[in-house]
Amino acid sequence: MKIKILTENLAHGLRTVSRTASQRSTLPVLGNVLMSTDEGRLCLTTTNLETTTICWIDALIEQDGAITVPAHTLTDLVGTFPPEQVDLELDSETQTLNVRCGGTRTKVKGIEAGEFPPLPEPGPGSEIEISAANLKEMIRKVSVSAASDQGRPVLTGVLMDIEGNTITMAAADGFRLSEGKAVLSSPAPEPIQTILPAQALDEWVRISSNDEGVSMTFTESRVVFKTERIWLASQVIEGSFPDYKQIIPTEWQTRAVLSTEAFSRACKRAAIFARENPGSNTMVLNVNGTVEVSGHSDETGSSRTVIDAEATTEGEALKIAFNVRYLLDILKVLDTPNVAIEMSLSTSPGVIRPVGSEDFLHVVMPLALSDGEGET
Repeated sequence: MKIKILTENLAHGLRTVSRTASQRSTLPVLGNVLMSTDEGRLCLTTTNLETTTICWIDALIEQDGAITVPAHTLTDLVGTFPPEQVDLELDSETQTLNVRCGGTRTKVKGIEAGEFPPLPEPGPGSEIEISAANLKEMIRKVSVSAASDQGRPVLTGVLMDIEGNTITMAAADGFRLSEGKAVLSSPAPEPIQTILPAQALDEWVRISSNDEGVSMTFTESRVVFKTERIWLASQVIEGSFPDYKQIIPTEWQTRAVLSTEAFSRACKRAAIFARENPGSNTMVLNVNGTVEVSGHSDETGSSRTVIDAEATTEGEALKIAFNVRYLLDILKVLDTPNVAIEMSLSTSPGVIRPVGSEDFLHVVMPLALSDGEGET
């Protein structure tokens, strides 16, 4: 293998795939990036066996070949290079990649390409098209509610439900729930329902761009996201996703419409003190003609913000407590100027909706209010 490539192209490709490489596997080759020539381009591939990322980049291929080298070592190395040409040449006898850029000469020891796991093939299955921007926006809003605890694997995933020309995604960790919808470029050939790892979807958001379409191919065990230069293949999570729709309240008794930015700032202030409450991060929302957001700690003090000029309220007065971290997680991914929060009782879930958009909602479970909490 003998290749000439621009530093910026190689660096971009390595950044795209490197995070999928496993850093703790007992199989050393899973920490490597497979570098192979493919029809006049350089193909970079990494995998952790559950998720595989492939990126094709432009290069001058003088001699075909393939090698695997430590992904993070090569990424860090190329990140130090000036914006010049990089020469890559494989010594097949020693499985060493010779890397040259300017006055730098480096030898990176590798493992034979044949040791790398077989690459995923989309295979026969249902295929749909969707705008990359719409897919990324939906993933960003929904995946925040996926669980990080592996105790219930299905809750670490995102439910993807496709019927007709509508795609619905949902995630829930037992304390909060997010649901988003988008319209497909064309109707799906058949209904599809699968659970995908939230980490794999978040990785797709990181590596893909907004200015192209995405093709998704579904099989029983895998989903492959494809654009012209990037593929990401993910194993599906086996199991049944909870019937989350029964959790979503159908009516409210108290509703407040707030500036998204003002609400977020108030929550951040409350969080400074709420984080001192071990395990709860308790924030109190008091709706009574005005909207008050407060956080309290016996050790460090308290904060109370009245959002009166930038809020409107309807219905009954209500005081309710939430985990402020959950509110901040969702507020930072909403892009509408205003949000609505709908509630019924201090012991019932609250629903957050972006005002002006009907394609997303977020449900958050309340915390128990102690006597006098919310008063500063």
